[in-house]
Amino acid sequence: MLFQAQIIRILGLFMLLGTFSALSGCSTWFTGSFVRPDVRLLKVDVVKARLVEQEFLLRFRIDNPNDVSLPVRGLDYTVYLNDILLASGESNRWFSVPANGHYTFDVPVHTNLWRHIRYIVKLLEKPDEPVRYRLQGEVRTGMLFGKDVRLQRDGEIIPGSFIPE
Repeated sequence: MLFQAQIIRILGLFMLLGTFSALSGCSTWFTGSFVRPDVRLLKVDVVKARLVEQEFLLRFRIDNPNDVSLPVRGLDYTVYLNDILLASGESNRWFSVPANGHYTFDVPVHTNLWRHIRYIVKLLEKPDEPVRYRLQGEVRTGMLFGKDVRLQRDGEIIPGSFIPE
């Protein structure tokens, strides 16, 4: 009986030490030396383009400037094309960005542009004029105590550069 009590105490001590060592990587988030990672949209690929459903693949890159690895729990996103909601959703994919490193990941996006077809055809009538896009989102980081990293990118694309001749 005394032997079992000692084993239980020793196991409890190891579990407590394991918990503290696991949280030590998060200490930069509590001390204020945490530097927000940079999240960029690298590429948009068209996977399928049907009449009532379009499928795209958004490729993102996260750069982690911190000295500890950054666990990522997912991404919430919204994509606008000239103030028209193109797609929104979330990715619940978990991964870790190495310390002072980067990680590239893909997010599949499904949308239906049918209700905006007249407007899109109007945009494509002038393929050399730029079209504004806006990407908004939030990257969920951390395991137990995380920080959400807001993401907002604005830019322009030239439709003519995507249309084959």
